[in-house]
Amino acid sequence: METDDVSLREQLFHDRVREILICVQLFVCLYILSYLILTHFKKNAEFVTDDIEDATVNKIALWLCTFTLSVAVCAVLLLPISILSNEVLLTFPHSYYMQWLNGSLIHGLWNLVFLFSNLSLVFLMPFAYFFTESEGFTGSKKGVMARVYETAVMLLLLTLLVLGIVWVASALLHDNTARESLYDLWEYYLPYLYSCISLFGVLLLLLCTPFGMSRMFSVTGSLLVKPRLLENVEETMNCALFEEASLSRKLNSNTSCWLSLNMEAMKRQFVSVQAKRMALETRKKASPWQRNLGYPLVMLLLLALTVVCVLMVCFHVLELLIDESAMPRGMEDPHLGLASFSMFGSLGAAVQVVLILYLMVSSVVGFYSSPLFSSLLPRTQDTTLTQIIGNCVSLLVLSSALPVFSRTLGITRFDLLGDFGRYNWLGNFHIVFLYNMLFAGLTSACLINTVTWAVQRELIRAFGLHRLPFTVTRSAIPFRLLLASGLSKIQ
Repeated sequence: METDDVSLREQLFHDRVREILICVQLFVCLYILSYLILTHFKKNAEFVTDDIEDATVNKIALWLCTFTLSVAVCAVLLLPISILSNEVLLTFPHSYYMQWLNGSLIHGLWNLVFLFSNLSLVFLMPFAYFFTESEGFTGSKKGVMARVYETAVMLLLLTLLVLGIVWVASALLHDNTARESLYDLWEYYLPYLYSCISLFGVLLLLLCTPFGMSRMFSVTGSLLVKPRLLENVEETMNCALFEEASLSRKLNSNTSCWLSLNMEAMKRQFVSVQAKRMALETRKKASPWQRNLGYPLVMLLLLALTVVCVLMVCFHVLELLIDESAMPRGMEDPHLGLASFSMFGSLGAAVQVVLILYLMVSSVVGFYSSPLFSSLLPRTQDTTLTQIIGNCVSLLVLSSALPVFSRTLGITRFDLLGDFGRYNWLGNFHIVFLYNMLFAGLTSACLINTVTWAVQRELIRAFGLHRLPFTVTRSAIPFRLLLASGLSKIQ
């Protein structure tokens, strides 16, 4: 009997060590990837300066940003890893090589991501920002430690301010509970703060994702070669070359009759013609398959993913009305390998993974396309450290809310693990139902607006109406008149 207890303890010890090693290896890989991404966008002048102190501070802040970005990427992969792990265990239930993949590993990964995401949002990112802006207290000895002391004081004041705001908010909403738990910081106020941050992230996803889905068509289209109806590429290319040569001769001439204002306008026109010529060269070099088949297939794929998302959300709305189990809730012990989380089996699980990643990409595109956050868009080798900190915080807020967002919309039936399922608002039927209705309505409106305007824009360009001396807007030409003029031109 004692031997069996020793063997059981040894097995538990080895399982725990194995889980720690797997989590460390995963995080190291994500950290290296995040560091490569940040070094691609960072402004090198801030890290190669004559002031060694500033360079050291910037490097420490960059390491903290790298840690935060790696946590954000891991939060994005939480649901895909969990869903795929369940399908792998269903496919190979008795495989010796899959014994390391179990519910304890997945549960531990969820808990670590929750811990590190809140640690980054509450402590690391504010510390990085105040650390880069600090100079040390007046009269103190200059150095890195002086900046650390000032940053620590600023963090303490910020913590007191945030906790005071949380206490006031909880007192207004739950008067009795707030008074009884005035000193209950760990059990009440921190979970309440995490719930508020999660609700903010989910609301931000609600606004950014439908807009991002509509922007995905134009962003993806700008990376591909578009097919043009009734367009002669050779003729358009020759016209662009002649126009560029004419503008080049005018710019190189030494005629003094040109005013500086006209010269600036000609330079801008010359740059525009050059860009147009380079785009035409790309279209000319592209193969017929890439030019005529690649763009329509990608657009159809994006349209199919968006339509499937809307249909799944609409189906989830009906489930909420008739089935209480459709509500998002937490799960303490993930029983992996017992049943698939999709009624369509492995194929449905793969579709869920693709949709979750598509939602994340769309939310990021919508976030950076919005006028409020467009200034945060990173630029290659020209992104300041303050912008990097803002980007890391924004991406962490979006990614840490992605599991709750996906489960609330019914994209997957995988219940939330650990502290992700303990948010106060998840059990409110009215909030969840209204959230699903708003997402379906906003996404449908954005999709209809994007598709109809894209069709009209392509028809306007195809039939030469964009060359008219006046601006052709959406309201200037009715859609039926546009189709009629196009058909008559074809005949």
